[in-house]
Amino acid sequence: MSQAKIFEKIKMIPVAYQQEVEDFIDFILQKNNKGIQEEKKKRKIGLLKGKMKMSPDFDEPLNDFKDYM
Repeated sequence: MSQAKIFEKIKMIPVAYQQEVEDFIDFILQKNNKGIQEEKKKRKIGLLKGKMKMSPDFDEPLNDFKDYM
């Protein structure tokens, strides 16, 4: 659909609804801009490597749950 046809259709919409159309267009443009910004922010793999440690007994059963096992 050409832009001219879109403009003609918008002109036929009552003035009260034209504001809603404009708000919807703004919403779509904001959503599109957010998507572009999110694409730029890519996470780096392995950024936290070596920063966290697990205790050696991590896989051992917990004493609090002995009654249930």
